[in-house]
Amino acid sequence: MRVLVVEDEMTIAMMVEDMLCDLGHEVCGIAMRLPEALTAAESLPAEMVILDINLDGHKSFPVADLLLARGIPFVFATGYGRAGVDIAYRTAPVLSKPFNERALGAAIEAAVAVFSRTTG
Repeated sequence: MRVLVVEDEMTIAMMVEDMLCDLGHEVCGIAMRLPEALTAAESLPAEMVILDINLDGHKSFPVADLLLARGIPFVFATGYGRAGVDIAYRTAPVLSKPFNERALGAAIEAAVAVFSRTTG
C-alpha cells in the first residue's frame, strides 16, 4: 500500500517510514506542515495516510476532511490519544504515541476496515 506520512517531527516521520517499509508498504511522501500536507493529500497517489493531529501548532483536521472526500483511509497518530480527536472523526482509528510496528500495522488494518464499512 502507498502511504503518506503527515508528521511534523522528522525523527518520528523517519521512524514511521521505517516501520511502514518493514510492514511491506511504500511511503509515497512525507509532509511536515499543514499546507504541505493538504497539497500532498490532494495530489499524491496515497492509499493510506498516517496523520499527526498537531502539525506545528495547527490541527490537521482539514487534511482529514480532504482524505474523506477523496475516499482515502487514514489513521490519526497523536500523543493526546482519542481525547485529541474532534468528535466529527470519532470513527477514525487513533494510534497513541509512542507506538510500535505491531500497533501501526493493526491501526492500518482498522482504518481499512472502517473505511470499507463506511463506503461499502
